[in-house]
Amino acid sequence: MIDLVDVSRTFRTPGGDVHALDHVSLRVEPGEIFGIVGQSGAGKSTLIRTVNALEKPDSGTVTVDGAVISELKGKELREARRRAGMIFQHFNLLSSRTAQANVELALEIAGAARAERRRRATEILELVGLSDRAGAYPAQLSGGQKQRVGIARALADNPSVLLSDEATSALDPETTRSVLDLIRRLSRELGLTVLLITHEMDVIKRICDSAALMEDGRILEHGPMDRLLTTPGSRLAAELFQLGELPAPRGTTIIDVTFTRQTSSEPVIARLARDQGLDVAILGAAMETIHDGTQTGRTRLEIPGSAEQVETALTYLRSQGLFVEVVR
Repeated sequence: MIDLVDVSRTFRTPGGDVHALDHVSLRVEPGEIFGIVGQSGAGKSTLIRTVNALEKPDSGTVTVDGAVISELKGKELREARRRAGMIFQHFNLLSSRTAQANVELALEIAGAARAERRRRATEILELVGLSDRAGAYPAQLSGGQKQRVGIARALADNPSVLLSDEATSALDPETTRSVLDLIRRLSRELGLTVLLITHEMDVIKRICDSAALMEDGRILEHGPMDRLLTTPGSRLAAELFQLGELPAPRGTTIIDVTFTRQTSSEPVIARLARDQGLDVAILGAAMETIHDGTQTGRTRLEIPGSAEQVETALTYLRSQGLFVEVVR
């Protein structure tokens, strides 16, 4: 649905060239919610702007819903852009227009008849839970309601792709969760492919099917969430489930254990300590229910004993379906 192949974009500045995108290749499958996470300056915004052709790459190709959007111009480009709705961090609503009129704006630009604009705006406001606020102006709406209007506006022209540019970073945690849950529901109900950028790991955990870590214009790692969580040395997995600092060396082995839906409720560590007579210490743990309701987590364990005892313990944990990584 979204396919970037070897995309680069460089900006000339007085301080030198800035490589916002450095040979980026990425694929987002139809119906997938894909999150790109990284700090400010990583290149996330430039990447998403190439997807809706607000930025033209210096090299490489960007394909959206079958159209090579990086090569289109004029009318063909305008038509292709209509396939991708965009929601923004600061809502970008017109203060002089009601919620309904803000939603209708995209349809006005597309040339839809007045009656069709009203019908569609009413329909989509109901879908995002704001039918009772259609006549309200932005100043009369909460932050969460403003973002719901922004989502409705992005969906007004029936796009196949929804792009989200830090859409929840200006919201409080509870409102953020409700907006993310709305995006996930709309994606499933409408068959939308969603590409979102964020610097918040909680966003990735809550709704994303797949994710990518971006830094200095490059994609450092990417893939489905379940695969990332069981990739040795994954920075994304470490950031998603933070386990704290390592203790000073004391002649023990330290391991990180990743739990999945099959093993998260099993008393595996207790059995290990009991059956093998090991004084296993839990140094840290993080458990979350991720996007599809799956309970997943990581635990850092300190295992004493000889190399043989440690290897026996590792073999046991892996036989229980756990992913085990030796940290030290």
